[in-house]
Amino acid sequence: MWPNSAWAGGGFLGIDHRVAYDNSGVWNRNIQSGVLYGTIASVGIGALAFGDHDQFGDTLWRSVDALAFTGVTTEAMKYAFQRERPSQTSNPDLFFRGTRAKSFPSGEVAAISAAVTPFMASYGEEHPAVYALALLPAYDAVARVKTRGHWQSDALVGAAVGVGFGIYASRRQSPLIISWLPGGFKIGFIHYFQ
Repeated sequence: MWPNSAWAGGGFLGIDHRVAYDNSGVWNRNIQSGVLYGTIASVGIGALAFGDHDQFGDTLWRSVDALAFTGVTTEAMKYAFQRERPSQTSNPDLFFRGTRAKSFPSGEVAAISAAVTPFMASYGEEHPAVYALALLPAYDAVARVKTRGHWQSDALVGAAVGVGFGIYASRRQSPLIISWLPGGFKIGFIHYFQ
């Protein structure tokens, strides 16, 4: 049975509203942080370990590129839009409120999306199970909304930014950051032990 009244959200997409606060169980902020930092550490350590010698190492470096581009972009957007978080207000339409307001977009959802997208682009067609990596940013998006760190549109735009840079990094001729290293510097200690 449908409820007697419809409820619309606010924000620029019309979907933003506060949800019941939940910082327990899997939504706990410590778990969210673990997923974020675990993702970043896995990509960074993996890139250094494998270098750019094979498809896996190349994909790791593309994730590094996507993470870097995404981090710079989301920070710039936060300073430009200055949106208040749901923990600061119940009104999702409050933009340009000063530099302490950094809700839009979600940098965490963007970062995790950026990290996993090159793997889905590189391996998804041959190994469809790789698409399950999309569960990581999806989890983080829901968790950030539940703990009132972000509005729903913050998470969606963050995911779009991360996926966009992940696709861009995947389609480049070669990873950008590794090309900046002096003299075509190749790293990857894993290959020295084979």
